[in-house]
This record gives sequence, structure tokens and C-alpha cells, in this order.
Amino acid sequence: MKVTFVYPNTADGHVSDVMEPLVFAVLARLTPPDVELSLVDDRKEGEVPYDEPTDLVAMTVETFAARRAYQIASAYRARGVKVVMGGYHPSFLPDEALQYADAVVVGDAEGVWERVLEDARHDRLERVYRQAETHSLANLTPDRRIFQGKGYTPIKPVQFSRGCRFVCEFCSIYAFYGKNVRHRPVNEVVAEIEALDSEMVLFVDDNLFLNVEKAEELFRALKPLKRRWGCQISLDVAKNGALLDLMRESGCVGALVGFESLDPRNLAQMRKKWNDPVRNYEKGIQAFRERGILIHGSFVMGYDHDTTEAFSRTLEFAIRSKFLLANFMPAYPMPGAHLYDRFKKDGRLLHDTWWLHPRYRQGKAMFRPTAMSPDDLEEGCAWARREFYGHRSIWRRALEPKANAQSPFHFGFFVGLNYLIRSHVRLGRDF
Repeated sequence: MKVTFVYPNTADGHVSDVMEPLVFAVLARLTPPDVELSLVDDRKEGEVPYDEPTDLVAMTVETFAARRAYQIASAYRARGVKVVMGGYHPSFLPDEALQYADAVVVGDAEGVWERVLEDARHDRLERVYRQAETHSLANLTPDRRIFQGKGYTPIKPVQFSRGCRFVCEFCSIYAFYGKNVRHRPVNEVVAEIEALDSEMVLFVDDNLFLNVEKAEELFRALKPLKRRWGCQISLDVAKNGALLDLMRESGCVGALVGFESLDPRNLAQMRKKWNDPVRNYEKGIQAFRERGILIHGSFVMGYDHDTTEAFSRTLEFAIRSKFLLANFMPAYPMPGAHLYDRFKKDGRLLHDTWWLHPRYRQGKAMFRPTAMSPDDLEEGCAWARREFYGHRSIWRRALEPKANAQSPFHFGFFVGLNYLIRSHVRLGRDF
């Protein structure tokens, strides 16, 4: 039997500088050796080889890729090929996905994927496969042979944990995992990184700082590897100086931090009141900078207390803070998130199923803000991105001796990455 993995594009056009879609390496690890596997990455490849023989197509679907995923699935099914979908979007909206797929996996794939393959082999696919129990993340080292010859970036994605302890209004991660936060064994993560042919690793955990004890164990184990790594992390880690020291000593060069807003009223609405911009932001930034850890600041725009003045204020803060990178994005009402439910209840969604509308891409406004128009929100975010990645801003931020320019590596990394993102912004792409 042959299975074709398909990763649908979330945007128009194709790009070469993308990371490996780690989920397929995990699925490959769970697949029996007698099953032939191939991968089609719609982000990179010119066209989907619909007529290439295969027995089953398996897709992981993000909300922004849903419309494209359904197009690809329909084309395969028109040729008589069975399609199974998994991931966040089909898990939250299985009935919608089943209009375009033969089967849907709700929840994690471990313990389910093996059954899907056996049923597909015997032509008895069920419509819905639900993850009925919590599975350990042990013995899940990804099989990256599926990526050979694909030309992904040298930065390798690695996962240590799944889930998040926070219940942010705009995020659907908690809705997917609930209170269940799991970690892979540290020795398996270290062995995986040791085997990688890359000096740079990105931990793709939604929040690497979920458990102090586990984080300390990981960072101590990483120190002998002398690899450079980045992660996503919550600002509360800045209160733990010893843990930040361990991050730096173990090779951390950068972290994405969700600042989200400069307005405490917005943060309270987001259920991130503890982020407190008055008391925490400057201290947190200083704590990272003192240890030479570059900051990728993330901001959610268009919340109820944002006026059009929020764009210039947030931009100025990001430049003054000399962040490595910054995201300025409209709030996204994602299926499964409390924000979606609130906007739908209040009649503020421009389209209930905005992800199926041909107009919508990342960077577009999907709702009516309270203090500006949807066009104001889109244009304000786009303006902030253009200004942040303008020549003047890049060089103003680059000359930060404790972080961005602390070494030739850091300076080259900063400049190269900023001009790469600048090229995306100028082409109207979001990230």
C-alpha cells in the first residue's frame, strides 16, 4: 500500500524557505515498514501530482489552509483516491471536513493512525476516528527520511511537549488538549537533536516553559550538545533568572514571546492579565537582553480597546525594544477558541466560515472591531509590518550590543533573517 502525505499551502504562491512539517515525520514513525510513503508539500512544490498512483492521501489541515485542503482533497477523490484529514481544523469541525474527506481523525494520531492504515488496507475506512485516551509521547522520535531531497531550511523543528497551561481567549490549543500537558523523555529529545545534521534547532512547542522542573532537565541535557536553539515561551519565564541562565548556557539564541497588547484592558479580555505591560514588559525584555537572547515579539491587534493609534504605539515599542522580529497580526477568531464563540454570538464575524471565503488569508480581518473598521485593522497591521522591516528600523535594531550585535553570528543572523522577512512583507506575504 502507498500513502501520500500532503501539506496544503496556507497562502498564495510558493516559497522555498520553509521548515520541515514535523507532523509527517511523526506519522512516518508510526507507519509499518511495508507501507510506501511519499510527501507533497504544497508550500514548496509547483503542483500537486494528482495522477501519481497512491492508495491513500493523508492531510494535516490548519484553519488558514482549509479551503486549499478541500480543493486538493476533492481533486484526489475525483480520481478515486481515499482521503483522510487530521489536525486542529478537522478536529474542531469534523462534519465540515467530512464533506471533502472520506475519514477524519479527531485529536492526536498516536494509537489511531495505525488503525486508519489497517482499515484503509482492507477498504473499510470509518468516517471518524477519535482519540479516546491520552498517549505517552515516549518512543516518538520522528522519522525524517520523508524529508530527504525536499530542500527545507537548515533550522530543524523539534517537539518536547504538547499542550499549554494558559487559556488565552484567541487560542485554540487549550480547547484541543485541555489540561493535559505532556512531555517527551528528555533523553529521547537529546538523542534526536544529536542525530540532526544541523546546528540550529527550533522547539515548536506552543510554550516551552510549561513545567519548570522539566524545562531545567531539558536545558541541562542540551548544554553538552553545543547547539543553538530557539523556542516559543511565555513572558513569565523572565521572572526566573536561574532558568533564563540555563536557557542561555544550553544554547538558546532567540525566543518568540507573546506580548499581545500594550493595553491592560485588552490583556484582561484575552485572559492574559498577568502579562501586565506596566510592570512586566520592560523588566522581561531586559532580563532576556542581559543574557543575549534575541526576542521575537508577537502582537494581536484589533481587540476591543484598540484604536488606530495602537498601531503606531505598538510599532514604536517594538522598535525601541530592538526586537529581532515582530508580528503585528489581526486577532484571528479560530474555530475552537473562545474568541470565535464571542464574536459569533455578538454578530461580529464578517463570515461565520471565513476560512472558506476566497478573500481570506493571514493578515486579513475576519471580524468587525469596536473602534475601527476591518479595513483599518488590515491596513494598520500591514503598515506596522512594512515599517518594522524597513531599512531604517532594521539597522536601528541591529546595533544592540547585548543581543542583536553581541557576536558576528548574532549580527549576521539578525540581518539575514530581517531581510528575508522584509522580502516576504514586500511581496504581501505574512508569517
